[in-house]
This record gives sequence, C-alpha cells and structure tokens, in this order.
Amino acid sequence: MDYLRIGIESLFGFGALFVLTKVLGKSQITQITAFDFIAALVLGELVGNALYDKEVGIGQIAFAVFLWGLLIFVTETFTEKFKGSRKLLEGSPSIVINQGQIDYEQLKSSKLDINQLQHLLRSKDVFSIKDVQFAVLETDGTISVMKKSASVTPTRGDMNLPLPPVALPRVLISDGEVLWDNLNELGYDKNWLIAELHTQNYDDIEDVFIGEYTPGEQLFVMGYGRAE
Repeated sequence: MDYLRIGIESLFGFGALFVLTKVLGKSQITQITAFDFIAALVLGELVGNALYDKEVGIGQIAFAVFLWGLLIFVTETFTEKFKGSRKLLEGSPSIVINQGQIDYEQLKSSKLDINQLQHLLRSKDVFSIKDVQFAVLETDGTISVMKKSASVTPTRGDMNLPLPPVALPRVLISDGEVLWDNLNELGYDKNWLIAELHTQNYDDIEDVFIGEYTPGEQLFVMGYGRAE
C-alpha cells in the first residue's frame, strides 16, 4: 500500500507542478531569478517531503502547491503593477564591463570573480575581454555581450581577405597573480612578462587586474581602474 500511495502522490505532485508551471508562464523556466529559485526549491521540498510522510495525503499536497502557487502569482502580479518592487524581488541587471573597462565594484557586488566572468564570456563565444565593449550580468545569472565594432564588422570573410590562423588568448595575470602554467606553456618567463608590463607603464604585477596574451599580438593589460 505504501508503494501505491507514493505512486499516486508522485503522479499527482507531478501533475500539480506541471499545471502550476503552465499557469505561471515560461518565465519560471527561462528566467530563474532569486525569487524563482526559492520558489522552485520550496515547491520541490513540499512535494518531495509529502511523498514519504504517511500522514500527508493528496489533499495536503494540493493545498500546499495551491497556496505557494498563489503566493508566486500574487508576487508576479505585484511586480507588474508596481515597478518599484521589481528591483527588490527580481533584481536588476549589472553592467560589469562598461566601455571596454571592467567595473570592479559591480563585480564585487555581484559576487563575481574574474574567472567566473571569463567563463560567462566564453559561453557567448567571446574568448578575450579586450573584444568586449559592454557586458551586462542579467538577473538570471547569464551575461549579455556587445562586442567592440572592430571585433564585429566587417569580418575578413566579408572582405574576401585570407584567413590567418586563430590563436587562443591565454590569461597570464589574474587579479595580481601570475598564472605560471600558462606562461610556461607559451615558452616565456617572468623577465619577459615584466618587460612587457614595463612597455605599458606597469611596474608591479600586483597592479594588474588581468593580463591576457594572444600569440602574435601585444600583451593586453588591464589594471585596477584603467586599461591599456
């Protein structure tokens, strides 16, 4: 009987959550804000715990799902009618790269480090920070990128120019620290790196927020508060 009860409650819970998702709209799936994340966790816990509690039946599951769904619906309606509440309940986008320069305060407030930023950029097919004009961290944790004009149009293919070999940019300095593995793989040493920094008026590695090198190009350096 326990297996039968769990099976029936599982099917009912699945159906209830499926209907609730349809009623609330696709935003619950495609735009996971902090509030949506909490809602998903609570709904999952409500149904999951109820399955293995013999004293909880379909009626209690239905009531819990309905009540929480009503709270979500009321909150969504509230944010639609009162724009001032959206920032508190849904959050707001953050410009983490502005006019080609990293906004360190926005990174800090978004609890985002340079490695995570690079990961998000690569998910948008951007492998070098120097190609980015603007980058916006959305409320669902994804990033929207606007490349610099020189990195977008015209392409070499558009102009029928020969295509040179493509080299992967490597980060040599991250947040004031040298990534020795990357430096050694490129066949360079600390003396070469320091000499490159001196040509761009950087005297100390600790002054560099990120140093990125693409074979065949000049070392791209961005310090704390300025870019070269």
